[in-house]
Amino acid sequence: MNTKPIALGFNIDHIINIRQARLTPYPDIVDVVESVEQAGADAITLHLREDRRHIQDSDVDAVREHCKTRMNLEMAATDEMTQIALKIQPEDCCIVPEKREELTTEGGLDVVGAFERIKNCTQTLTTNNIKVSLFIEPNIEHIKRAVDMGAPVIELHTGHYANYHGDEQSKELEQIAKAADFAHAQGIQVNAGHGLDNINTLAIAALPEIVELNIGHYLVARSVFVGLKQAIEEMKAIFVQARK
Repeated sequence: MNTKPIALGFNIDHIINIRQARLTPYPDIVDVVESVEQAGADAITLHLREDRRHIQDSDVDAVREHCKTRMNLEMAATDEMTQIALKIQPEDCCIVPEKREELTTEGGLDVVGAFERIKNCTQTLTTNNIKVSLFIEPNIEHIKRAVDMGAPVIELHTGHYANYHGDEQSKELEQIAKAADFAHAQGIQVNAGHGLDNINTLAIAALPEIVELNIGHYLVARSVFVGLKQAIEEMKAIFVQARK
């Protein structure tokens, strides 16, 4: 069993959604970054969407300037987003699929149909010393495509697992475990995220190959009642429990 602590990437999009709901100047992005880091997050994750529905270009600049942990920029594999990433130089970029009509990211990248576009984006960022992660389904063939693209990291989509119950959830967990094991054997770092909460995270965190979990919505919802620090401490306690 891997006893190394799992890193927590805190997705701040869900805090910024509060600001965007009324287009107020609060919550201030700098306060958000400082508060989340002081509360114990290991990385700041943010998704600059093409439609700018929550995170804005100025937010990306502010996070880059004030982030003291590690900046993980989620982005579509487009020329515009690639140029923004090259200018901002986050430590990490996670390439994600994007649909204008979706509420949130609903699945993994189409690493088969969009192979060349994603590969070109991955290699451009990698050449410029940005660590690239591909947000993909827990599928062996998709992981093979990630290897072919030269991606050093994958983030396994846990959304289906989080939405399932009973036998369906167990089967999805088994698929995630097989994918994590296969990716690790290829020398790829394995992260995971989407839909994780205080109940379903334990089994994912127990997978020995998992290095980082990116969580946002649940932590923001929990912090309404107990504050950011306790919400993060509770989640990290689940990480520790899973590795015992």
